[in-house]
This record gives sequence, structure tokens and C-alpha cells, in this order.
Amino acid sequence: MAGRDSFLEVTWTDEVTGRHGYLVIDRLVRGAASGGLRMRDGCTLDEVRDLARGMTLKEAVVYSPGDAYVPFGGGKGGIDFAPHDPGARGVMARYVVAMKPLLEAYWSAGEDLGVRQDVLEEVALEAGLRSTIDAALRLVPDPAAALDRVRAGFAVSVDGVSLADLVGGYGVAEVALAAAQRVGLLGGGARAVVQGFGSMGGATARYLARAGVPVVGICDALGVVWHPDGLDVEALLRTRDRYGRVDRRSLRPGDRELPREDWLAVEAEILVPAALSYVLTEANVDAVNARLVVEAANVPTTAAGEAALTARGVPVIPDFVANVATNAWWWWTLFGDIAPTAEAAFGRISTTLRGLLHEMLDRAARTGGSPRAAALAMANERAAELPR
Repeated sequence: MAGRDSFLEVTWTDEVTGRHGYLVIDRLVRGAASGGLRMRDGCTLDEVRDLARGMTLKEAVVYSPGDAYVPFGGGKGGIDFAPHDPGARGVMARYVVAMKPLLEAYWSAGEDLGVRQDVLEEVALEAGLRSTIDAALRLVPDPAAALDRVRAGFAVSVDGVSLADLVGGYGVAEVALAAAQRVGLLGGGARAVVQGFGSMGGATARYLARAGVPVVGICDALGVVWHPDGLDVEALLRTRDRYGRVDRRSLRPGDRELPREDWLAVEAEILVPAALSYVLTEANVDAVNARLVVEAANVPTTAAGEAALTARGVPVIPDFVANVATNAWWWWTLFGDIAPTAEAAFGRISTTLRGLLHEMLDRAARTGGSPRAAALAMANERAAELPR
């Protein structure tokens, strides 16, 4: 799949603010593409293009011929606007109206960085769409029943949190635990640091801590919260605001605050970047103390940064394997491959992602390549089997 042009690239200008939004459909499978919409100040077309290509890989790598769900192609949207700005919802609404023909015909969208699914769903309904996944609904035998299944899944609450906000991080934690065991970290008291404490980072931290891996550092927009013996993740989650920021007034006496830029240097064996793209680069990876990097964010590591880590013997588990659970859960539920319950979701995620992790690492060991090279080969082979 490398070296080819995108199927479609759109640049949109908001008539009110003058800011730009983008949509890249990297590839269509059965006439459809899947991927989220992000909003951040400084979002670029190149970034959205990278993310769309990643979605093509993410879709393909989970292909199982026995499923009713046949993976889509990859697509991604991005808006160059600060999500905390009071005008953000209006910008998003106008973007969705502009992209409505493509949302109806090709692109099934969901939340990504800076976008909440409930708000995205609201503006989609206001624009006259049934849902943000209208394009996918064309491919199920009973669209109304399929949409009901997805909405039932979103209505499930686990420990007071929507299942939809947990499945992605649960999958990252499962991959991290399996990878840590493979490289011999779990027996030696592995610790973790998580950059980003939104739905993905928060759920990753929760399920790592519940599995007995102390989360010693959490980085949010305000800085780093650190404790050498492990943070009280559940308590911090209860104080988290909608932007993933921890209320510092809730910290325990032994917890410390560190500058935001110190997140890479926290002493921990497992590093989970779970927020922005391009945060691990050739310029900063020398500060990484971890012995394993698990990508919960989309494209958090540049090629040069990953090469430097690999040269040091630090494996990087690529995003399109580690964070695939949210996307896959949507479609397994929509097509009826799993019931809209927490038990079904967590069971399928654990089995699928741990299987992918071991397949990827086994292949890397045989070929002498990196985990990413092995995962790319897996995704390309599966993509070649998909119907057009």
C-alpha cells in the first residue's frame, strides 16, 4: 500500500473563521472508508493524510474471513481549530454540513483527538444524517437494527464510564501486557507512564493498574503527575475533566508534579503515548528511559524517532495494532459479530489483539525486522484479500 496516492483529498475553508478543515480518503473497500475526525490548532493536510493511511492499515489488520464485518478502507478528517475554543462546535457543525455528501456516500466517521462522539453525533443529526456512520449502514442488511446495536453498545456503562470510552484503552493495555510479558518485563516489576489522560490514556492507565502494573506517571495538558510507587489511577480518573486534565487539588501527599516536558524521562519500563501525533522524534527519544513503547495515540512516533529507539533495542508496538480496538469494536457490533455488551467487547478485544501482538512479534523474530515492519506485512497481506 506504500507509495500510492490517496483516493480523495479535500480542503475546506470555514466561511466564518477562515480556518481550514481536511478530509482524506486513503482507500475504499466496498465503496466505504472508516476513520475519525480530529480537531486541534495546527492540524495539517499532511497529518490527516498520515492518519488516513494508518486507518487503512488498522482496518486491514483485523480482517477475519469468518466475520460478517469486512474491513473498510481508511479515511480521516481534521480541523485546524482549538477544540476548547467557544466557537469549536460551530466550526465542527459547518465542517460536517460541508462534508455531508461524502459522509453519506463514503466516509464513516467517529471521534478522535479534540472531538467527542456525543457532540459529533449531535451535529451529524442536525445536518440531516442518521449518524456519523451512514456510509457503513449501506453495507448491512438491516441498517436500523445495526444502528440500534451500536447505540446499545454506547449505552453500556462500566464502573460509571461509557463502554465506548473504555474499549480503546482496554485494548492498548492488553497489547502492552502481552508485549511486556514477551520481552521479559512483567516478572521484573514493570512500571508504566502514560502521556494523555483522555478516554484512550485514561482507560489504558486503568487497565494497566488493575493488571498489577503501577502507573508511576501521567502527563496531561497541565504537566506530569508522578509517584515512584504508583499513582491512584481510579482516584485521578474521578477528578478528570472532559479534556483529560487532572484536578491537582486531589493529589495525595506523596504525589509530585513535574514539568510537562519531563514525561519522557520518568523512570518506567513501559511508555504509552496516548495523546498527540509526532511526540516521539529523533530529537527527544534519547530522553526515553522505557524499554517498551506502546502507541495508543495515532502516529505518535516519527520514522526517525522509531529508528533511533529500535537501534537502542526498544521495541515500538505500532498504533494500528495497539489502538485498533475502538474502531474494530464499532464494526464488530454494527455487523453483529459481537453482542453490545461489555463482556463480549472485552473478550473479543483481548483475544484479537493479543493474537495480533504475538503474530507480529513472532514474524519480527523470524525475519529480523521491527514490529512495525511485521505488522505492515500482515496488514498488506490481509488488504490484498479484501473485496474491492
